[in-house]
Amino acid sequence: MAHALGLGRRGMGQCWPNPAVGCVIVRDGRVVGRGWTQPGGRPHAETVALEQAGEAARGATAYVTLEPCAHHGKTPPCCEALVAAGIARVVAPIADSDPRVDGQGFDYLRKNGVDVTTGIGAEQALLDHAGFFLRLSQGRPWVTLKLAMTLDGRIATATGESQWITGPAARRAVHGLRATHDAVMVGAGTARADDPQLTVRGFGDRQQPVRIVVSRLIDVPLMSYLAQSARDVPLWFCHGPEARSELRSAWDGIGARLLSCQISGGRIDPHAMLRTLGAEGLTRVFCEGGGQLAGSLLMHDLVDELHVFSAGMALGAEGHPGIGALGVARLDEAPRFQLVDVMSEGADIHHVWRRRLDG
Repeated sequence: MAHALGLGRRGMGQCWPNPAVGCVIVRDGRVVGRGWTQPGGRPHAETVALEQAGEAARGATAYVTLEPCAHHGKTPPCCEALVAAGIARVVAPIADSDPRVDGQGFDYLRKNGVDVTTGIGAEQALLDHAGFFLRLSQGRPWVTLKLAMTLDGRIATATGESQWITGPAARRAVHGLRATHDAVMVGAGTARADDPQLTVRGFGDRQQPVRIVVSRLIDVPLMSYLAQSARDVPLWFCHGPEARSELRSAWDGIGARLLSCQISGGRIDPHAMLRTLGAEGLTRVFCEGGGQLAGSLLMHDLVDELHVFSAGMALGAEGHPGIGALGVARLDEAPRFQLVDVMSEGADIHHVWRRRLDG
């Protein structure tokens, strides 16, 4: 199961809106087939593994990281394919809460004589598929927030200089994180100040994540790198309804996608924005700031995981803070997260935090 889960993670960022599933087929103690959900969501992991296994699948055990699908789409249900191939046993950690499946895959397998075991690797599977489940239950994607800051929590000098606070190893780690998400998101201030590419580089030829700019007025220069590459790498704007029609037409004309979002308190409502992105099929979004966008997501309890890269420098109170105003008056109002990992990235420290479920 651990091997299947690892294979499934290879599909992260590549197969939305489908879950990134892994499958390993074992017969007589030997792996005879393996697969993961392919780019675009098809074929499914089970289909890839069964094709590789061929006749060796008969009488074998399939380890699948999510309940096999039971609905007809572009391909027949995976539960039917497993039965047709002669699989004797299926081991899956958790059920698929998609209403089109939701236990029906397991029921079909059992009714057709396949032994089904559940629960093994459930904790890791729930984490790996968290974005898929969040989209089903709350209509929004999983949100990972990345912060690259000095020891005193600054992301730029008083004059706005920010490249580079962290070193090459940390920046490569960020590209690795981008690769596991469906989309990379920044605020308009970051887009204007940094003129970023927001692409995955150094990880081979792969499907690029959608680039999202949160800009109420779409006030990003039309001569930016984002504009120049809008036809080559998907670029979406989450904007307010008051954005000028000529700017909408200009960005639409060069290939950007425009998503109008509700406004609350003079800013884009983050709940509505994420529901809009969920409706577009996104399951995992990697937010790279800046401070105002980071603060908005934290203030509204919409950050599921934090990756903080800390560099050994200090910029002082005049530097730009990594997180904007949160309106916290008491400690019990502050967003809290659980530390899950700490590692070195060259000269920098990378710590990972996840949402606390115990309040």
